[in-house]
Amino acid sequence: MHARIDLHTHSTASDGTYTPTELMRAAKEAGLSAIALTDHDTFEGLPEARGEAARQGIELVPGCELSLDFAGLPTHMLALFVDERPGALVSELTRIREARARRNAIMLAKLREVGVHLEHDDVASRAAGVVGRPHIAQAMLAQGAVRSFEEAFQRFLGKDGLAYVPKEKLTPAEAIRAVHADGGLAVLAHPYLLTQQANRLEALLTELKGQGLDGVEVYYTEHSDQYTALVARLAEKLGLLASGGSDFHGAVKPGVRLGRGHGGLFVNGQLLEAMKVARSKA
Repeated sequence: MHARIDLHTHSTASDGTYTPTELMRAAKEAGLSAIALTDHDTFEGLPEARGEAARQGIELVPGCELSLDFAGLPTHMLALFVDERPGALVSELTRIREARARRNAIMLAKLREVGVHLEHDDVASRAAGVVGRPHIAQAMLAQGAVRSFEEAFQRFLGKDGLAYVPKEKLTPAEAIRAVHADGGLAVLAHPYLLTQQANRLEALLTELKGQGLDGVEVYYTEHSDQYTALVARLAEKLGLLASGGSDFHGAVKPGVRLGRGHGGLFVNGQLLEAMKVARSKA
């Protein structure tokens, strides 16, 4: 039996509910031989995770999940084998983080204009890492401005909401260039969010491959067996590495188990070995 791994997880450094330490312990309990910590647009959880992974005797693959601006599609890219050391990606993330702080301030100002008065500290105190719209929604709920998390997004914070402000994002080319400059691999996350259509998916993957994309998340919690087979076939056809992960967030995605997704997910450790070979040849 080959080792089970999980190359897509989140901690309290972004929007997960497990601390990096708790996540590494849970990975050990789940029988994983390796885990990638891929918090959104940040490496802040890596130092803590690295220490606990060593104590637990499991392999930590450093990384993060990047939000990209690609044809108006909900595009995310995993930067694997990149960490918190100063480099091209850290510089890009610093720029994006500063833009995000400005975005949060503008959203709070827009909320004040419609009668919802929140201070920055009301929001920031709810985040262990990067501050974002979920934390604003939590503060609104605590204040009684909305009755549910869903209402906060539908009325105020979602794309058609009264206080919505678009998020500044990297383009795929910018992200891939930075990841490669730091010696990492760029992997497209959860392609099912982009399209379910085979021809359209092949066109998108071909375009991204042309920009330097290294791999694609074939095995993913929300991928059906049929869709998994499609992505696997296209990855092989286009010469892309296959990756996989649960997208574990803890309590905010209660049905998703670490390393197992909804129960049937299995990401083979051989995929990680193939990635290491590809990096050695780069």
